[in-house]
Amino acid sequence: MAAKAYAPLQVCLHWLMAVLIVATFAGGVYVAGLSLSPAKFRYLAWHKWAGFAVLLLVIMRLAARLRYGAPALPGHMSPLAQGAAHAGHLALYGLMLAVPLTGWLMSSAKGIPLVLFTVVPVPDLVAANPELAERLAFWHTLLAYTLAAFIGLHVLAALKHHYLDRDGLLFRMRLRQP
Repeated sequence: MAAKAYAPLQVCLHWLMAVLIVATFAGGVYVAGLSLSPAKFRYLAWHKWAGFAVLLLVIMRLAARLRYGAPALPGHMSPLAQGAAHAGHLALYGLMLAVPLTGWLMSSAKGIPLVLFTVVPVPDLVAANPELAERLAFWHTLLAYTLAAFIGLHVLAALKHHYLDRDGLLFRMRLRQP
């Protein structure tokens, strides 16, 4: 029999990542609008640290998903709706990996080292290459906005299940079950 809720570790990772991804996205949009200044570089460093944390957390989340699985979807959902839910989750996981990875690749291609908390150097993934950096900047931005759109759809779907279907689906992502 499938669990009725996600494991506590999965719930904690979900909400931690939700806050971190929203903050990182908002910070990235803010930083992109700043002119070159010491403040821009400081905020950009914070954005990179948060992005790297998202990458580590999504890896942990995937490991937890493999370990604990996921509760079954409500029985009233059509096969098409269940397929859409699975495809949506797959897209979210793929984007949560792709956005920070393209950011890390872009930083490497720009020749700008990633140093976590100004102490821990992270190795470059590619050699400095301005043309590649420009392409990666495009993809990083496109993927980030795509992730934001999928998160919006995810939230709308959760609210639909909670307020219209009243099927308890939203409660699966709580630490204490009703």
